[in-house]
Amino acid sequence: MTTIASFVENYIRSKPFLLSALSQGIINLTSLTRIMLPEIQEKLQKEVKQGAVVMALKRLSEDLEFRTNHKIIKVLKDIGEITVRSSLTDYTFSISDSILKKQEELLSFINVKKNVFYTSSRGVSETNIVINSSMDELIKTIFKGEEIIEEKTDLSSISIRMPEENSSTPGLYYFIFQRLAWEGIVIWEVISTSNEFTILVSENQIDTAFKVIKDLKKIN
Repeated sequence: MTTIASFVENYIRSKPFLLSALSQGIINLTSLTRIMLPEIQEKLQKEVKQGAVVMALKRLSEDLEFRTNHKIIKVLKDIGEITVRSSLTDYTFSISDSILKKQEELLSFINVKKNVFYTSSRGVSETNIVINSSMDELIKTIFKGEEIIEEKTDLSSISIRMPEENSSTPGLYYFIFQRLAWEGIVIWEVISTSNEFTILVSENQIDTAFKVIKDLKKIN
């Protein structure tokens, strides 16, 4: 049997931004109830009092606040070094029989170069390379004949060193990316290891993105 409390919880959980806003106490519960009430009454096939929905929302928001504040925020306060790089290019190639050999050639060249940022990831049908824009001509020379699906220039990266607890904290990365989305930040690429992740954004958004990441450590 569906109860008011269970319907309210399922309704909120199906809307991630609403879920986050509710956990931060920035939603007017009475106004939200007016929006939800017709759907609740249709689902339950009976008249539902507004006060009952408001109470269910209040209890849920208190529970969400506890879970968010005590698990995620504790980890965010321990964020380590934040590194910013600019003038990067993101290449996406179709996977071919020769693509790995060409990546080996690229690696042998940049191995002897200092201060060259390079990262690569491989999917089922595409492979991706992010590298300093100063290497663009080299990329085009080495990968001549390969199919370039996409090439994005004028990118910057933010690399964040995370505490070890990051891998066992549910919702942590959603919390971070939600903050970036609220500021209208378009994330071009995400690169991660066990305790570090890097995001690529357009250079005209790097200042805003950096402030969002830096301010995560100040959340109470």
